Amino acid sequence: MARFEAHCEETVALFGEPFEAVHRWLDAFAGQPPYGMRHRRVRHHEAGIREAIALFGEEAGPVARQHIITDLKEEGWTERDPFPRNEAHYVSMGLF
Repeated sequence: MARFEAHCEETVALFGEPFEAVHRWLDAFAGQPPYGMRHRRVRHHEAGIREAIALFGEEAGPVARQHIITDLKEEGWTERDPFPRNEAHYVSMGLF
């Protein structure tokens, strides 16, 4: 799993700021029951990006998408695969 620091470094390089609050919010369920390390199903999808925008503003959208793409690639996802729409779609794709 990409570390918090790695996500922040990536967004500084791409967007000029670390956007710590966005990364913390996306990974808020990491290690928490009942999800454990399967927390990504909760916010790592299009619905999560829309929620991040509602909470943090428009600039959070590309940041959240990049965070999610970085994490999805660790699970074997590629740019040729569909981007998860919501939690149910994420799980149906075999992602966790």
